[in-house]
Amino acid sequence: MKSYLLCVCPIGGHVAPILSVARHLVNAGHRVRMLTGSRFAPAVSATGAEFVALPEEADFDDRNLDEAFPERHRHKGIAALRYDLLQVFIAPARYQHRVLHQLLADEPADAVLSDFAFAGMLPILLNDEPRPPLIILGVLPLTLTSVDTAPYGLGLPPFSSLLGEVRNRALNAVVQRIIVRPTRKATDQLLADLGLGPSPVFPLDWYCLADRIVQFTVPEFEYPRSDAPATLTFAGPLLDSASRLELPSWWADVKSGRPVVHVTQGTLDNVDLSKVIQPTISALADQDLLIVVATGGRPVGELRVALPDNVRVAEMLPYSELLPKTDAMVTNGGYGGVQMALANANGVPLVVAGARGGQAGGCRPGRVVRQRCQLASRAPKAGPDSRGGFECPDQAQLRGQRPPDSQGNLRDRSYAHPGSDS
Repeated sequence: MKSYLLCVCPIGGHVAPILSVARHLVNAGHRVRMLTGSRFAPAVSATGAEFVALPEEADFDDRNLDEAFPERHRHKGIAALRYDLLQVFIAPARYQHRVLHQLLADEPADAVLSDFAFAGMLPILLNDEPRPPLIILGVLPLTLTSVDTAPYGLGLPPFSSLLGEVRNRALNAVVQRIIVRPTRKATDQLLADLGLGPSPVFPLDWYCLADRIVQFTVPEFEYPRSDAPATLTFAGPLLDSASRLELPSWWADVKSGRPVVHVTQGTLDNVDLSKVIQPTISALADQDLLIVVATGGRPVGELRVALPDNVRVAEMLPYSELLPKTDAMVTNGGYGGVQMALANANGVPLVVAGARGGQAGGCRPGRVVRQRCQLASRAPKAGPDSRGGFECPDQAQLRGQRPPDSQGNLRDRSYAHPGSDS
């Protein structure tokens, strides 16, 4: 039996997929501790892992960041980006490191597994003291700086020619030396307080120093990086549900034979449900199909639109059960949800909306817009169709984005993966 310590930033979109990793390790007979936010204690315990709470200074409720960080609403644009990087990710690192160091002192682990937003790992990586292997679990798009890509979050496609390399180097320099320069100063101050030298890499690239980066996708879903670290490994998407969710009381309606359109804003950019979910409900209210909504953990009561008879809503739904019965999916481009839709044997057609970068990242462009900062462009050139081009779509746009023949033939087999019999 091995002992593993999992460390996760207290954000639902980070925690949910790593719960699957915890459950897998527990079922394999290993000792598992999971360090994350207090609101996830029941979900962690349900996997069989031991829950360990982050200290108060590093814990927050991601469902309302403006409430957790009262000064956040005062910042807009680039200033808002700086604020989030400094206060949501860099500032908690001091306290993350403190508890992580104590946990390893109290009970050694055979390996520490972390998402790359858990910056408290950096001081341990730079310390000369003996330590267990540190492994990064890539449950969000890769953000690593590269000569082959523009900076993460700009939504620009890859451009790896000589001219493209010049563009990328220039943009990376502007972002790192000007736009988010305070993150380096804050990171180096944190390290100095711990008796360590300055970070040898751009602070947001810290996880390239880990012993292994296990990215839960396939190479084709990421922008190619010729300078990616040799420690980067692609393990394929996590297809297991994040938790053993009970089916809602209306589940029989999903199996009634009507075409099913699933709509979600994921678990990160879902504070304002009027961006994608509410317009979709209004646009398809009079259609002979079933609209299945997942609010991503937000209370169902936050929907500010009358629910027509053809709408069914739940906070969370098991994708392993839902997607095989889904004929089309409207999404703001969540990393896990998009991959599960594409990996589904039936090949779920996607309509992708959203321009904010919460779950965004660089990847190969397909037949889908690069609005959700970059994740929309991850859909492959072959297989399910993916359409979009708007952050807050209106009813007319959504009606116009239906796949060909969708009203009468949502189960059009041209969207199925090659070799699919369903």
